[in-house]
Amino acid sequence: MSLTDEAIARIRALIQSGKLLPGAKLPPEQQLAAELGISRSPMREAVKALAVARVLDVRRGDGTYVTSLAPAVLLEGLGLAVELMQGNTLLELTEARRLFEPVATGLAATRMTPDHLAEIRGHLDAMRGASEDVELLNKHDAAFHRAVVAATGNETLTTIVDGISSSTLRVRVWRGMVEANAADRTLAEHEAIYAALADGDANLAQAATLMHISTTERWLRRVHGASLTTADVPAHPDEETDAFPRPDLTAPKSRLHPTRTPAHVTGTAT
Repeated sequence: MSLTDEAIARIRALIQSGKLLPGAKLPPEQQLAAELGISRSPMREAVKALAVARVLDVRRGDGTYVTSLAPAVLLEGLGLAVELMQGNTLLELTEARRLFEPVATGLAATRMTPDHLAEIRGHLDAMRGASEDVELLNKHDAAFHRAVVAATGNETLTTIVDGISSSTLRVRVWRGMVEANAADRTLAEHEAIYAALADGDANLAQAATLMHISTTERWLRRVHGASLTTADVPAHPDEETDAFPRPDLTAPKSRLHPTRTPAHVTGTAT
């Protein structure tokens, strides 16, 4: 173990033991180093590392504090890490979403409040109104799923599912653009999820979500089988690749697809 790793371990031990509580201010660097028997240089590096991990918050001119240690804070980097994954790992993430999100939706059905339902319904209505604006449609699509899982009241679960789902946003946008009637199918699937939630039917909510995500997974596996990697998926609709040529966004909705749509692309938005 390097001196920096040892310093990290000792600071973590202080937090785990309760000697440093969430929101607590750390002693000055020199004092803390002396108390832990670590020289100042590795102590400084340890603080930097724990700050990157969102365990510590370094405030210039004020000092260093323990963060809230809330799941949303500690797991914040999950979505960023997920965005860097490529190839088979994208399929693994879709599998992970299939395992987590349907169960989370079923749990949400048992804990749903009128306010939760109103928020989810609002995103569903916004999706319907944005049926000809694929990028906006997918924005509310993601918000719909986030609001559903948030209704569980489980911050850890919400953060994990949100982190996993964020990686598929670019794919969602382009699926809507390259597939005819994708918006209509997407709305129908979300309507089924909402109806189950409104009825408080956990089993039906879980099943509807499982079917919805499975459609995404099947589509992605077909694309992956044609050697499409995450690098082939444009980060923004204005970018164009050979796999996904830019569609004519001025065309009527029924013609909203590229002139060279790959034969294997047949799924729906997520």
